[in-house]
Amino acid sequence: MPKTFLMLASLFSALAVILGAFGAHGLKKILPAESLTAFETGVRYQFYHCFALFVVALAFEKGNKKWMKYAGYFFVTGILLFSGSLYLLTFLKAADTVGLNGIGVITPVGGLFFVAGWIALLIGFGYKGTIK
Repeated sequence: MPKTFLMLASLFSALAVILGAFGAHGLKKILPAESLTAFETGVRYQFYHCFALFVVALAFEKGNKKWMKYAGYFFVTGILLFSGSLYLLTFLKAADTVGLNGIGVITPVGGLFFVAGWIALLIGFGYKGTIK
């Protein structure tokens, strides 16, 4: 399990760099500032939670494995839902696609998964298996 989280953290980190560069150089020319800001928020939160995944993977054996696994899954789900929905909204706006309202409700659900991941990480460190 720790290896899976390390691999996902590495993959998501590489994608964050690529998407960040794409936003800074490609999207900047075609999107209004508020759409670009949403995209940049997705990249930033993806990066933050890549580091959280690295923590989960590297500290997996020191904490409660069940809760560390939950934390990792929650962070991955949060990245996909929170950042993914912001990317999708940005691309749909760039393509001038109508009917975007439904996708926006996914973003806060992804945010809740981020919060759940941090709480699971806290429990994983503090519940039967604290780091010594």
